[in-house]
Amino acid sequence: MMSTYQARRGQLETYFDRTASDAWAKLTSDAPVSGIRATVRAGRDRMRATLLSWLPDDMRGLRLLDAGCGTGALSVEAARRGAHVTAIDLSATLVALAQERAPRDLGEGRIDFAVGDMMAPDMAMFDHIVAMDSLIHYKPDDMLRVLSHFGAHAHKSVVFTIAPATPLLTTMLAMGRLFPRSDRSPAIVPVRPKRLVRRTTATPQMQDWQGGRDHRISAAFYMSHALELVHR
Repeated sequence: MMSTYQARRGQLETYFDRTASDAWAKLTSDAPVSGIRATVRAGRDRMRATLLSWLPDDMRGLRLLDAGCGTGALSVEAARRGAHVTAIDLSATLVALAQERAPRDLGEGRIDFAVGDMMAPDMAMFDHIVAMDSLIHYKPDDMLRVLSHFGAHAHKSVVFTIAPATPLLTTMLAMGRLFPRSDRSPAIVPVRPKRLVRRTTATPQMQDWQGGRDHRISAAFYMSHALELVHR
């Protein structure tokens, strides 16, 4: 099982560190982008706002893991609420960009950036864990392992996104296969939200967790479904 996770992890690391580093830096900035990428940017902005709305407004004294932090936008907003954020990503390129972009003055909050694996066995304990679009490339069984790992390292909640299994998304993914192979990102794996939550909370490691809020965002070429797991 871990071999499939590690294989996909390696593909993602190569993609974000080499193939798409410049495009991703532009997408996550204020620079002008094409119409398609503009809808992706807008969708991601809405999703980030949704996940942040599920976290406390006052996060002073709380520890947050931003798993797959990318260029750090969510980490910055959480730190501004007073959180001590650990922001990790498997891409050294994106982590370096996140560090460069992070404001120096975050009030009572702070961010510790690191290149790392969200399945690290020596992971610390956190009050909340957020994984925005960090699981969408993994198979359901690997997602289950990651979420169980998160559950063992979070006190209060785990909020994350998946690619929902819908006819529209299936069509969009099929269209993406028409692009030259060099332009493609690693495949997204659509899953059924309710089924994933049921499977996750049925595992022995997650017996003290239950499903919470969920919200889907569809913005043309961006479709993502937010889910929340809450510690009882």
